[in-house]
Amino acid sequence: MKNKNKILILIITYMVLAVNNLPGRQTAIGIQFTGISIHPGGAAHSDIMPLKIDEAGLFVINPGLRLNFEYFFFRDIFSIKFAQGFYGDCTMSFGGFSHIGIRGRIFQRGNHTIRGGIGPTYLFRRNWYRLDGYLGNDNFFRGTPDNTWQWRFLWYGGELEYYYKISERTELMVSMVPFYPVIIQFGVRIFINR
Repeated sequence: MKNKNKILILIITYMVLAVNNLPGRQTAIGIQFTGISIHPGGAAHSDIMPLKIDEAGLFVINPGLRLNFEYFFFRDIFSIKFAQGFYGDCTMSFGGFSHIGIRGRIFQRGNHTIRGGIGPTYLFRRNWYRLDGYLGNDNFFRGTPDNTWQWRFLWYGGELEYYYKISERTELMVSMVPFYPVIIQFGVRIFINR
């Protein structure tokens, strides 16, 4: 696992240095802390979710970390964003996602900005079939009881993002994945060459 982390850090560092040298372009890196899952109507397997806030599993804490790299190709309006996340899912099983997508500014006034984006996303988690009480009836993740992992690929994964500028190069952010479950994450974005 240590070698994989080193390789990921080297790739991100290379991307930052290479893109940073392009004239007139902005790049940003971000770190987000995952967050909270919201299951409208409650979670189907709330009895196996140790960090649920309520009995029905409407709100569940998912501790983890997400790294973002964003390249603005048209002023500060449109960008390409790469995100890699690792977290404890609703059952505190190891999970994560890889995402790349197009982002666009929807609204901006003063220090407040709302952006939205869409693009392919690959999700994975340790197989829930190993957990007592899991019935395998959620039909979202792929995988059989014999697999170590469950996964899902989406062409249309995306999010809505709110940014609050605290300095010329630094913004606080809250993002929401408007899917089931709804995922809310908190973080900071730092512009490398603004």
